Amino acid sequence: MTDFALDPRLAADTIALGDLALSSVLLLNDKRFPWLVLVPRRDGVSELTDLSREDAALLMEETRLAVGVMQGLARPDKVNVGALGNVVAQMHVHVIGRFRSDPAWPGPVWGHGTREPYPAHAAAQLVERARALFAAA
Repeated sequence: MTDFALDPRLAADTIALGDLALSSVLLLNDKRFPWLVLVPRRDGVSELTDLSREDAALLMEETRLAVGVMQGLARPDKVNVGALGNVVAQMHVHVIGRFRSDPAWPGPVWGHGTREPYPAHAAAQLVERARALFAAA
């Protein structure tokens, strides 16, 4: 294994859901948007092309899995998947459930308003549901 450490900015804004074969799975702590983040546990990786072919293929499969979990978790109108890395260089993939009624629709969620953390009880319920969906997939 590597000397992987989660970027402190990701750690500060998310709730850990668990680990897949390659990626740590996080829930962005923002009740405005259902939002998962996959972070490959590989040190020094900032671009998809920094991953080995095998890891890149595994990340795609894990992303597909996360999209399915998002669909089961939130039943969004659309699921957006992106890997920008402009603020946090550590390689990570966003899987965001979007609704025509969400405050940023149809624009991007990045930079829209101020993050609104989940109340503790809602976060706990969402984490439990997400973990169950990942386990069943």
